[in-house]
Amino acid sequence: MQGILTAVDIFSGAGGMSVGATMAGITPVLAVEFDEHAAATYKANHSGTKVLAKDIKKVNPLKHVKKYPFLLFGGPPCQGFSVANTKTRNLDNPNNWMYQEYCRFVKDLKPDWFVFENVVGFKSFDKGRFAEEVEKELISLGYETNSSVLNAADFGVPQYRNRFFIIGHRKEKGGIKFDFDSLEKKPRVTVGEALKDLPSLQNGDKVEAAAYKHLEQLPPYAKLIRRTSKKALQNHVTQSKPHIVERYKAIQPGENWEAAKRRGLLNTYSSTKHTHSGIYKRLREDEPAVTIANYRKSMLIHPREHRGLSLREAARLQSFPDDFIFKGPLSFQQQQVGNAVPPLLAKAIFDKIIALNSTL
Repeated sequence: MQGILTAVDIFSGAGGMSVGATMAGITPVLAVEFDEHAAATYKANHSGTKVLAKDIKKVNPLKHVKKYPFLLFGGPPCQGFSVANTKTRNLDNPNNWMYQEYCRFVKDLKPDWFVFENVVGFKSFDKGRFAEEVEKELISLGYETNSSVLNAADFGVPQYRNRFFIIGHRKEKGGIKFDFDSLEKKPRVTVGEALKDLPSLQNGDKVEAAAYKHLEQLPPYAKLIRRTSKKALQNHVTQSKPHIVERYKAIQPGENWEAAKRRGLLNTYSSTKHTHSGIYKRLREDEPAVTIANYRKSMLIHPREHRGLSLREAARLQSFPDDFIFKGPLSFQQQQVGNAVPPLLAKAIFDKIIALNSTL
């Protein structure tokens, strides 16, 4: 029988991957996150983990944990790789070199396994050469690796969200290779299933705790995410101005502002070359959500109500459990949700690593 499986989470954000690790039976013992609000969120939800809210460049991991943890995971800042980032998506962006800190932690800690994750743009950046070089560097540290892109919707997350992963284990631990194709897929979960029991809200609501809707039959996904929660917490909706709410009303499920404008609506709204095509997107109830990134800035609209998504709804669509509490100002909480790796996607990966490790 395996002992306690310990993990180190770097560039942890609010801790989405650590939630998935805990679900899989792995114990995070150290997290490193520079943003003070995200670090506060992590601390609030992982009381047994040591959290360092500081610049990772100044962290010597061996001063805080023992060498050879079971697992190291995390994703360096991704703004420099995002396909949506048209301004600083180049090799001069300092965020593009933070992977070196990840490699330093691998070199110093020598974990049995590591999981490196990033936005899907990481794979195509610099015509794919950058991702290849990062993987080569990780291999040079003594690891067998494999890499691929996974869609969270294939693993029970009610959201289409592609993420790039490099997964490796120490060569001396055995001659296996992580097979992405062997991961267990889950049935697709729709927005309607995910949000069905959450309370109705209005534009600008700040309801700290609200009763769940009474349903004769609770969807399996909602039951999974609610766990033992008695009320829906942090039902916080950004206050949109009246003319913004009027735009919401013109947009049908599955449409964005461009589609509504083609139908002769939103004539008062002018696009610019910098406007993201996904802005003012109303979610459909009958399929997974579009990617929940910075959903406040992209003005994602509730599928039925004329308002933006609440913090709890966005967290649901990311597969955070309902008892997970976010800290900091609302805009920072929203960003924490959008930046996170969906816990259920992380859990699927960690479940497979544990199964493979048992064969070594």
